[in-house]
Amino acid sequence: MKFNVFLNGIFPNSFRVRRLLCAGLVSLVCFLLALPSLAADAGQTENAAQLIKQAGKLSKKGNLIEAEKLLRRALEINPETSAAKLDLAYLLVKQRRLNEAYDLSFSIAKAEPKNSYAYAVLGVTLLNAGNFREARISLYNSIGLNKKEALAWAGLGLLDFYENRVNQSLESLYESIYYKPDEPDYVFAFAQVATRAEKYTEAAEAYRKFLMVSQDSDKERRDRIKGLISFLSYLGNKQSLYVLDGQDKTSVNFDLIGNRPVIKLKINNKEEPLNFVLDTGSGISVISDKTAEKLKIKKVARGGLARGIGGDGKFEIVYGFLRSVDIGGARIKNVPVYIRKFHTGNEKIEGYIGLSLISKFLTTIDYGNLVFSLVRKSSPTNEKNIADELFLPLRLTSSGFLSGEVRLEGIEVPLNFIVDTGASVSVISSVLADSQELSRFTRGEKMRVIGAAGITENVPSFLLPRITFGTHSRESITAVALDLDLINESSGFQQAGILGGNFLRNYSLTFDFQNSKVVFVPINK
Repeated sequence: MKFNVFLNGIFPNSFRVRRLLCAGLVSLVCFLLALPSLAADAGQTENAAQLIKQAGKLSKKGNLIEAEKLLRRALEINPETSAAKLDLAYLLVKQRRLNEAYDLSFSIAKAEPKNSYAYAVLGVTLLNAGNFREARISLYNSIGLNKKEALAWAGLGLLDFYENRVNQSLESLYESIYYKPDEPDYVFAFAQVATRAEKYTEAAEAYRKFLMVSQDSDKERRDRIKGLISFLSYLGNKQSLYVLDGQDKTSVNFDLIGNRPVIKLKINNKEEPLNFVLDTGSGISVISDKTAEKLKIKKVARGGLARGIGGDGKFEIVYGFLRSVDIGGARIKNVPVYIRKFHTGNEKIEGYIGLSLISKFLTTIDYGNLVFSLVRKSSPTNEKNIADELFLPLRLTSSGFLSGEVRLEGIEVPLNFIVDTGASVSVISSVLADSQELSRFTRGEKMRVIGAAGITENVPSFLLPRITFGTHSRESITAVALDLDLINESSGFQQAGILGGNFLRNYSLTFDFQNSKVVFVPINK
């Protein structure tokens, strides 16, 4: 209408009309010429979005490398896409490439302070790096901005799990699954925590759901989970596990063999005492295949290959079940165990006492007097015995290890080390050993390491000038350098080493599993 009025003489000067018409035609032509460019930009934006979506599907299938390629291509098309950067950062966390993940997520959280997903990815990155305090702040910020941010709830659930707040952990993981029921990472985390909470039937169902929603192409991992589902289903049919009987307090002497406490115990009411290593580096107890055969212990489930140190890093997973374990005057009924081949030398070791077996007790390992003590949590003497002592915090990894913060001379930041009474010697990761700060402490001596998966020869050793755990320090501690990638794949947050018997033997240790704390009392020699 307005265009017709314009032609019919509002502007009577015909030259002016022609000039305006020409200008309009030129603008129209320029617009038409620009259409392909605009269409190309729209196509690029659409392609970037499609690449991000395809990367998400590949990630669910466990194909992280190809998913990463797609996300980096999306960033080439549109370098400012926050969604691609954050998805890439989360993908890098899964691959334990934490430095780049931190740089990406931190920059977006700083530039976009209202982006709840940025804070969630940043929090999970910090959590995997072992920076629990900053991780909690970031995750709370995320949920404060968006109460439906599923990744933040999942991160908070794992943080509570590592700090042994299992009930709070389950609640947060329920939230994450409620908002994203088909996200494999959240379902898997819930299954792990439900197992720790001894909700075995729920855990088995969660692992089944994980296999359905993940589409993970890693056959070994799927086989492990299928075997675990069978075992959890078996346990779910039992009325209860780790039932305590016998005396409220008991103490037994132990032998210190190769810096490892070896304790005599009895299984299934058999009179013959067996030699078991107290192993705080194992979540579940273990019995040798030969001993299991001799005692006619039934194999209740099996499936997949476990990963560990030594040999080729793998061994078959076989599950068993003990009716009872007697340590001194204490009896523990209904005890799940692994059954596997032992690669011991001349030592007659028939099993390993895992954390689950002793976690319902206040447990003391007195290396000075060679005495192992168990006190039930319900005993009124618990608080009285340890109230005035210095506590040091311990964290529980996803795979069931105890971990604490350690400082090494020459390294400015604290590092996470597994506290492992079952390790004869301390360990540092190969990455740490290759660093400029520690490489100068190498020794010429090579060592032989016997692990769960076999034997490794010619392992480089180091003489660390000082290791500090809390307020306790020891000087000139020998450590071997090992590839800890297999451990870190399942630990949940980065572990830089293992605090072994050659450090721990200088103390009397009291583990308060209920409160995730340990008391270190130096031995006066």
